[in-house]
Amino acid sequence: MFQVILVPLDGSSRAESILPTVEELARRLDANVILLRVFEPDFSLVDSYGHPPEFYDALQEAWRDKVKSYLDTVSKSLVLKGLRVRALIEEGPIVSTILKVAERERVNLIAMASHGRTGLARVFYGSVAAGVLHQVDRPLLLIRAEED
Repeated sequence: MFQVILVPLDGSSRAESILPTVEELARRLDANVILLRVFEPDFSLVDSYGHPPEFYDALQEAWRDKVKSYLDTVSKSLVLKGLRVRALIEEGPIVSTILKVAERERVNLIAMASHGRTGLARVFYGSVAAGVLHQVDRPLLLIRAEED
């Protein structure tokens, strides 16, 4: 049924609220879990010629180190619970990158938490979950994360 579950994470406890559900599903279905963190480049950090500032590479490297450490921590906690886990860091627009990774990795299920924004908050901040929902071509499990 579901052999590979993709779990996009943004580093927040809200996004991580999907993990207990994923643990249970992966255990029952003997599925592999892929944790994904997407880096969306900040195009406001460019000079008048469209080039990033000199410090941009250093910022990006520091971000990658921080994200790798975060994903390693989450992965280890799931591995200790007997799950098979891989972590990926990708760069690009968040929604399309999630969908691209799902296709490339032959994911059977995307599981994620929605921040549950509605109304103007959703208009202003957008919703990764809604973007994935409207474009996905495979099963999607969404849970609404509670407010902190």
